[in-house]
Order: sequence, then C-alpha cells, then structure tokens
Amino acid sequence: MTPPPTETPTAVPGFRLWRGALSPHMQAEMVETVMRGLEDAPLYRPVTPGGRPLSVRMSNFGPLGWVSDRAGYRYQPTHPETGRPWPPIPTRLLDLWRATVDWPDPPDACLVNLYRDAAKMGLHQDRDEADLKAPVLSVSLGDTAMFRIAGADGRTSALKLESGDVCALTGPARMARHGVDRVLAGSSRLIPGGGRINLTLRRAR
Repeated sequence: MTPPPTETPTAVPGFRLWRGALSPHMQAEMVETVMRGLEDAPLYRPVTPGGRPLSVRMSNFGPLGWVSDRAGYRYQPTHPETGRPWPPIPTRLLDLWRATVDWPDPPDACLVNLYRDAAKMGLHQDRDEADLKAPVLSVSLGDTAMFRIAGADGRTSALKLESGDVCALTGPARMARHGVDRVLAGSSRLIPGGGRINLTLRRAR
C-alpha cells in the first residue's frame, strides 16, 4: 500500500497531503477491516473533562487508545466501556505509516472517529503524546470532510479531505491547530449507514 510518489502542495509547512493514496478497492477493504475491529471495540461517545459529549463517536486500535472523560484526556490499554484490550492496528495501516512518514518507531495508537449527522471537531492540538515530535497520520474514508488547519501565523485555511486521502502533521506542523468544520453528508456510499470514518495513527509512548 504505497501512496502516490508526489504529494499535493499545501500552504502549511510540515502538513503533508497525499490525494487518493488509497484506491477505491483499498478503501473498501479498509472499511471491512475497521468494521470487524469495531465488533470487538464498539464505538462509544466520549465526554470532555467538563462533561460535554463529543459529537463524534469513537474507538481505538492498537496497544493504547485515546480516551476522554471527566478524569481528563489520556491513553489507556483498554476500552472504557468493555474493559477489554483494543484490537490490533491493521497491518495495512502500519504499512502506510512506513510508506509515508519518516519515523523509526511504529504507531502504538489508532483513533477511529465516526462522523455522522452534524458531527464536527473543533480546532485543537494533538498534545497528549509522550514525544510531540512524532508525526500524526490521518486516513479519510467515506464522506468528504471540510478540514481546517492553522499556520504558524495563526491564520486558518480550509480544504476538502475526500475518501482515500491521507495527510500527516509533521515537523513544524506537528502542533498545528486543526479540526473538521463539517462533513458533506451523502458524498460517499462507502461507510455502512453513511458518514465519514477518520483513522488517526499516533505514537503515544
């Protein structure tokens, strides 16, 4: 699973983008793999430390999973509702990490976010990891997302992330604020029941 050799230029240094890195066949296979994993680690709706439910439903794959509840943001080895370990990160995602980001260690966490209806994600930084230099790799499946990212000057720019697109926060963009303004419902039929799945690979430890 190797993305196109050339990247799409972006306005934010360190924000890397591979359009159509996953073919339609690869996307369908990945969705099947994700759905099987979610049978063992069902989607749930996290809440913020202040008790506000997130609009996305989520789960995780890998040795560690990112969770949010009234106790705070953190990584832990078990599902907060079932108490079971998270399923392993799919091999194809590990291959994608090796093919795109120049980092010596494999990811040990893969967040699975499901966007449906009016779900979105406000601007935020990924800063719960032990080494904030390690890249963050994101895979889009299903409906198109209106993604927003801030540059070093604080100004934000928006772009569409379509099914099969892959992007990464690296180097000077590792701590960039980013989020999803909205999802274009019905723009894809890939996800059973509709919506967008975002897979985010991270090195938590």
